[in-house]
Amino acid sequence: MKKKRKLSNRRKEKRRLFHILIILAGVFFLVKVLNEEFSFIKKPQLVYKNIPSENVKRYTPLIHNELMKVQLEEYTPLLAAVMQQESKGKGGDPMQSSESAGLPPNAITDPEQSIRQGVKHFQRAIQYGEKKNVDLPTIIQAYNMGLGYIDFVAENGGKHKEEFAKKYSYIQVQKNPTLYNCGGDKNNFRYPYCYGDFTYSTKVMSNLHKLNQPLAGKRH
Repeated sequence: MKKKRKLSNRRKEKRRLFHILIILAGVFFLVKVLNEEFSFIKKPQLVYKNIPSENVKRYTPLIHNELMKVQLEEYTPLLAAVMQQESKGKGGDPMQSSESAGLPPNAITDPEQSIRQGVKHFQRAIQYGEKKNVDLPTIIQAYNMGLGYIDFVAENGGKHKEEFAKKYSYIQVQKNPTLYNCGGDKNNFRYPYCYGDFTYSTKVMSNLHKLNQPLAGKRH
């Protein structure tokens, strides 16, 4: 009887061990799958796979690499959406970042330099936006309107609204009405808010959704 009990106990132990191994294998497989699912944001080939513009698609690895240098690579899809809005990846200044460097429009003629400056401009906006505790749409709008827009929104609750962008634009227009006059075209949808594009943040976020890419980030 004792031998039979020992054999029975051994069989039970073996079964228990076998079940534990199956459970561990299942957990390992699940972790692997989840890791592949949620780590895509750091894989450039997946980050840009759905971008409609071939030019933007071509430049996205450069955007990703520049963002990695400043530990902001999770914003790669967003900066690709910015480029899509700015130029669709065309021209020598695809990020339209010349003015953020204090240069005339399109003064930058090297796409790599344009991307470096665009990332630098975006990094400044992110850092200043965090300091002022504004939301991500405000930071995106600041890429178009400058860091002064972050101050304006911070003084008005910290969350971007197109109405705020209009008000800020009009303030800048009044400072220099001959420069910011939409080229004299009163039929321009921006008129009389001719400083920047008050719909810029909305358009970039729309581009991001069209790219079918979620954005990893801590902004609220």
